[in-house]
Amino acid sequence: MAKKVMTYIKLQIAAAKATPAPPVGPALGQRGVNIMEFCKAFNEKTKDKAGFKVPVVITVYTDKSFSFIVKQPPASALIMKAAGITKGTDNPLKNIIGKITRAQLMEIVNQKIEDMNTDNREMAAHSIAGSARSMGIQVVD
Repeated sequence: MAKKVMTYIKLQIAAAKATPAPPVGPALGQRGVNIMEFCKAFNEKTKDKAGFKVPVVITVYTDKSFSFIVKQPPASALIMKAAGITKGTDNPLKNIIGKITRAQLMEIVNQKIEDMNTDNREMAAHSIAGSARSMGIQVVD
């Protein structure tokens, strides 16, 4: 028989750097989940994504056990890494602060496609290109 789900917890945690400190500790502790067990499992699973904050969805069951799904880093973080910048512009209509190539855009799409609401890579590319434009980053061929 399947376990009964008590709740879902959605957090963004630095990859391979989960600790019992906030936000992880309070979110899991109030539901009776073993915090250190989660931290060890999360850090092991995300060591290849170090340097990014990754979204995680934790499913807590009524017997206080848990399972979790790690998603890809946010598109904005991937775009900033590809463009080599630390933050977006304050006015994307006037200030272009970086450029990414179409190949870099498609690389981001290939990484993000599993978390997006489309399977069409061209539509996903349009979506991520729009995110880049709103950050002041130009997509060039």
